Amino acid sequence: MNLIKEIETSHAEFSHIRRDLHAHPELAFQEVRTADAIVASLQNWGIPVHRGLGGTGLVGIIRNGRSTRAIGLRADMDALPIQELNTFEHASQYPGKMHACGHDGHTAMLLAAAWHLNATRNFDGTVYLIFQPAEEGKGGAASMIKDGLFEQFEMESVYAIHNWPGMPLGSFGVNSGAIMASSNEFKITLRGKGSHAALPHHSIDPVAAMAALSQALQTILTRNKRPNDAAVLSITQMQAGEASNVIPDFGWIGGTVRTFSIDVLDLIESRMREMSEHLAHGFGCDAEVIFNRNYPPTINHRAETAICVEVMRDVVGAENVDADIEAPLSSEDFSFMLLAKPGCYALIGNGDGGHRDHGHGLGPCMLHNTSYDFNDNLLPIGATYWVRLTERLLALTNQE
Repeated sequence: MNLIKEIETSHAEFSHIRRDLHAHPELAFQEVRTADAIVASLQNWGIPVHRGLGGTGLVGIIRNGRSTRAIGLRADMDALPIQELNTFEHASQYPGKMHACGHDGHTAMLLAAAWHLNATRNFDGTVYLIFQPAEEGKGGAASMIKDGLFEQFEMESVYAIHNWPGMPLGSFGVNSGAIMASSNEFKITLRGKGSHAALPHHSIDPVAAMAALSQALQTILTRNKRPNDAAVLSITQMQAGEASNVIPDFGWIGGTVRTFSIDVLDLIESRMREMSEHLAHGFGCDAEVIFNRNYPPTINHRAETAICVEVMRDVVGAENVDADIEAPLSSEDFSFMLLAKPGCYALIGNGDGGHRDHGHGLGPCMLHNTSYDFNDNLLPIGATYWVRLTERLLALTNQE
C-alpha cells in the first residue's frame, strides 16, 4: 500500500478518537457530544467550523491557493439504538446505544485527513469537511441540504466512503452507477366486516384478503418488472385480530421495497396500489395503501467515480480495487447529496472481524450487529484516500 507516512505515524491518536466516539454513541439528531469533539479537534488545528446545519451537523473549511474550485468530503456521525454485547474497554457506555455501523470510524478517518490536509496544503481550492447527523433512517443529509449546505458552501462534487465487513482489509469496492438501493416502507390496511369465527358467512374477512394479497404482491417482481432490474419487495409484518374465535374487522400488512432506480420504484408502487385496491374489492374489502419513500437509490456519477478508482488504485493497488462491485440492496442517505451534486460513494473493506482480539460478543462483525466493531487498521487507509483524492481533484497549478 502507498499510505501517507505521517498519517500512519499518527495512527494511535486517531484510533483513540475513534474509540472515544465508540464509547459515547449518540442517536440521530442527538450528536451533541460527538459534534463538540469534532469541533474541538478541528479548531485545535486552526480549521474554521460552521455549525447548525441539519441540527447537529457541521462543516469544516480548509482553503488554500487562489482557485475557487471546491469539493465536499462527508462522514456520518450517528449511532444505532442497539444494546452492545462487546465488553472491551471502548464499548458503549450508553445503554441501548451503539456504533454498530462504523460511523465512529468514518468520522475519525475524515478527521485524520483534515489534520494532514491542513498541515500540508498540497492542493489549490477549498475542501469542505461535512460531518453529517442522522444517516440511520432519519435523513440527516436531506436536512443539511434543506438548511442550505450547498448554497452556503458551493462545491462542485461530493464524496463519501463506508466500511464494509467481509471485504478484505485495504480493499475498495465501487461502481459507476447504483451503489446502494432506495429504501421505502409500505403499510396496506384491508377493512372488512367482523363476525364470530364459527359464522364466517356473516363476515367480510380481511384475513383471507391479506393472505391472498401477500402472495399476489410478489408477482409484481416476477411478472411486471423486467428480470434484469433488481428489486426486493419484502412483507415483514402481518397483524389482524385479537381472539381465535373472532374474524376481525380489519388487518394490515407491512414491509419494505428496495430498488436501484426510480423508474422501477414508480412501477412497483403503482402496481401495489392497483393490486391492493382491486384484490381487496374482490374479497368485498376496502384497501388503504400508505407508501413512504425514505431514501432514493444512491447513484454514482461516471466521471467522478473514474477519478476515485484511479486514486484507490494508487493507494492500495489495482488488485485491491473492484471497480464494478455488485451493489447491495441496503440504503444510504448520501443519495440525497448525489441527487444535488455529482460525486461518488464507495465501500472500503473492514476485514473479517479478526481485529476483535478480545472482549467482543459472540455475534459476527457485521453492520448493525451487537458484536460489531470498526477496524482501526482502516484509519490510515481511508484518510490517505481522502487526502490523495483531494490532491487529485484540486491539483496545484503553477502560479506567478
